[in-house]
Amino acid sequence: MKNLVKKRRKKRKSSRKKRGFLLVNGKLQLTDALVLVLIISLLTVQAMNWLGKYSTSDDNNIDTTQFSDNTKRNFINQILPIAQTEQKKHQLLASITLAQAALESNWGQSQLASKYHNLFGVKSNAADAQLMTTSEYVNGQWITVKAKFATYKDWNESIEAHTQLFVNGTEWDQGHYQTVLTAKNYQEAAAALQKQGYATDPGYAKKLIQIIQEYQLNRYDKVSTN
Repeated sequence: MKNLVKKRRKKRKSSRKKRGFLLVNGKLQLTDALVLVLIISLLTVQAMNWLGKYSTSDDNNIDTTQFSDNTKRNFINQILPIAQTEQKKHQLLASITLAQAALESNWGQSQLASKYHNLFGVKSNAADAQLMTTSEYVNGQWITVKAKFATYKDWNESIEAHTQLFVNGTEWDQGHYQTVLTAKNYQEAAAALQKQGYATDPGYAKKLIQIIQEYQLNRYDKVSTN
């Protein structure tokens, strides 16, 4: 009787399935394989998001700390006359124009600004538009995308077109940027730009204010209207 029990135990033991990851008795398990594929896919997507967030595929991501103070001030002085002219005509604060131009063109050093005279990253579908890469803040993270950008004959033309955007508004709302033009100071104007969705960067207004304060650009807002 004891021998019979032992034989049964051995038989039960030998009938157990030999299981490992992906394999049972040497056979591939479809469920485990699908789980593995899903994990690999998620890791791949995460890696692509990380690369998209931190890659520097164009000079729109230049570290502006590499520019000397003289370079920055020369840029300000170069576009200051047209910025003040536009303020006289349309009440767009010169400090806002200067700060936006500095921030979006890397102080005039980006390829878009230096080669195509586009200081504000204005997109366009015109025949002479240039396809370039840029960084945009989408769904809580920075991504790199390709887009077509407007070209201008010089920086003055770029600034004039920039002012007209605020004056004429958007296709769906002609008064979309009126709060920018009627702002009492650069803080209000920067906040209005942020609120009206001018840029995707959630820190856009803060960056403008920082540039204005660092270089005291608000002193240029006090111009004669004569």
